[in-house]
Amino acid sequence: MQVGIVGLPNVGKSTLFNALTKAGAEVNIYPFTTTSQNVGVADVPDKRLDRIAEVARPQRVVPAHIKFVDIAGLVRGASKGEGLGNQFLGYIREADALVHVVRCFEDENIAHVDGEIHPGYDIETVNIELALADLVTLERRLAKVIRQAKAGDKKSLHEKAILERIERALNEGIPARNVDLTTEEKEIVADLNLLTAKPLIYVANVSEKDLGKENPLAEPVAKQAEVEETEAIVICAKLEAEVAELEEEEAKLFREEMGIVESGLESLTHASYRFLGLITFFTIESNECRAWIIPRGTKAPQAAGKIHTDMEKGFIKAEVVRYEDLIEAGSFHGARDRGHLLVEGKEYVVQDGDVICFRFKT
Repeated sequence: MQVGIVGLPNVGKSTLFNALTKAGAEVNIYPFTTTSQNVGVADVPDKRLDRIAEVARPQRVVPAHIKFVDIAGLVRGASKGEGLGNQFLGYIREADALVHVVRCFEDENIAHVDGEIHPGYDIETVNIELALADLVTLERRLAKVIRQAKAGDKKSLHEKAILERIERALNEGIPARNVDLTTEEKEIVADLNLLTAKPLIYVANVSEKDLGKENPLAEPVAKQAEVEETEAIVICAKLEAEVAELEEEEAKLFREEMGIVESGLESLTHASYRFLGLITFFTIESNECRAWIIPRGTKAPQAAGKIHTDMEKGFIKAEVVRYEDLIEAGSFHGARDRGHLLVEGKEYVVQDGDVICFRFKT
């Protein structure tokens, strides 16, 4: 899974990126210091994988992972060349989802690009620039489709109507993801990789002293998320970045002392899973235990294809054991002996927590 991080300059995007990925991206207190994309990978925390590894004792344990792409901050007028962010929007067009970081903390030592903290206005600025970037993409496609439609091409006429619906919505301040499209219509415009069509999660970046408390600055973020029917989570990126530098046991003790139930990565991961409709399944080979991310509703052959395309093409069957049954039995073979192993075919829909051995022909 790939996630793009967006927001105004100096809202804590790069700090959050470092907290999530431990990539060590440069962080500065002045706007426009991010002058290129930052790319990093974070392991998805999953205690079930640790338990499975205890049972299977493989040589290697491979968590599922999320790729984060942090780009320069967007400013009002970015679509017309202001600031640097618009130059890097192309880097997040392939992302599965966007995380919009909103500054919800006061700090006189960290400049705000507009001179004052105003989360509602900041959200509007970024959303407008994403929409304007999409309008440019739509205009290019429409010009091509209109030429083809004039020649009597029926498919182009159908696509033209879809594109114009999205265009009207964007001009009315409605993101493409909130336009009511059928599955077929979404597939027609999927290759445009519209930024406002991507699922988006808001992150209210608060100060350490406001963590776990009511914060008036974070309220507009929650309200906007409610309007857009999406998720909003509260994180102190600075604190998360500091904790990320600690050893695992130290970090755990520190969070307990601070009353932090889960890390920023866990909060963001859980929100992403809920909002994107994702689940995790596991595989155990002779020397490797691994977690895989798939959309809920994925059938067994397509889940096998996540591992390797040849496995999907040559799929024969899936031997499935539920996570709970595996832990109780103490091994994959033990679960089989107890009658917990299910042999499933091509129509089986993989469930969250399934431990699967795929059989396929090469």
